[in-house]
Amino acid sequence: MTLAEFLGWEERQPTRFEFDGLKPVAMTGGTVAHNRIMRRLHRALERGLEGRPCEPFGPDVKIVVDGRVRYPDAVVSCVPQSDSSLVIESPVVVFEVLGESTSRTDRIEKMREYQATPSILRYVILEQDSIGATVFERQDKTWAASTLTDGDRLFMPEIGVEISLAELYADLRRSEPERAVPPG
Repeated sequence: MTLAEFLGWEERQPTRFEFDGLKPVAMTGGTVAHNRIMRRLHRALERGLEGRPCEPFGPDVKIVVDGRVRYPDAVVSCVPQSDSSLVIESPVVVFEVLGESTSRTDRIEKMREYQATPSILRYVILEQDSIGATVFERQDKTWAASTLTDGDRLFMPEIGVEISLAELYADLRRSEPERAVPPG
């Protein structure tokens, strides 16, 4: 399947699919923790970008990167977007909240795709099961990686925003492993 074929096919589907360059990949639901982190991230981005030319989007709009289609948990673009657009143009900062089933894709495949997209200057992977982030920042032709943990702040000079990790993970309930209930 080509990218153009995928985009036409996907418009007719009732659910979202990413495109890995060869075939459609169904998007699965996330956990409550994933949703809480993502909601807090969107609120923080909205507040930080208010009155500025950049705007946050996601997770229901896609980006096209390196011939693939992705639905990041959040993406910031600093160019005007048409209200009817299905694809965010010129993403600058991309965020993924790491899920157990998406770890390899987010850390390896998407990293390569985002590196190959010139407009993307920062890629942030937020952990779901602990307070932490891995931040990849474009520096000329290379990328620098850094790790953030509890008490750290995420600085994003390309969009003029900084966010406390504590804000994203505030009051996140850590569940204990589910225990099997004996029959009877």
